[in-house]
Amino acid sequence: QMQLVESGGDLVQPGGSLRLSCTVSGVTLEKYAITWFRQAPGKEREPVSCISYSNRITSYIDSMKNRLTISKDYAKSTVYLEMRDLRPEDTAVYFCAGKDYFCTKYDDQYPHWGQGTQVTVSS
Repeated sequence: QMQLVESGGDLVQPGGSLRLSCTVSGVTLEKYAITWFRQAPGKEREPVSCISYSNRITSYIDSMKNRLTISKDYAKSTVYLEMRDLRPEDTAVYFCAGKDYFCTKYDDQYPHWGQGTQVTVSS
């Protein structure tokens, strides 16, 4: 059974940076896609970025495409989401989710979820 644990969320000032971690256990990352989603207060959950089993990367939020990097460390079984130049509108709970092989933006296609980590961007 796949288990995912997020960490790295924090309170940061506008313009700051964060690196979120999603540590995966119970399975091998070689067979799974990992997507970061976020959910802001009062809004629907939305996909942020995905890295597939073959390391193909998809980013879903136009305003973030030049401000984030998703990466994978097989040795640590961890997927990272580095975010730069953070804005108040990036404030949300960030979740990582896993499914077999390929990325999709549809959250109902992901059977495995972490508990989320809070990112707050505020001065």
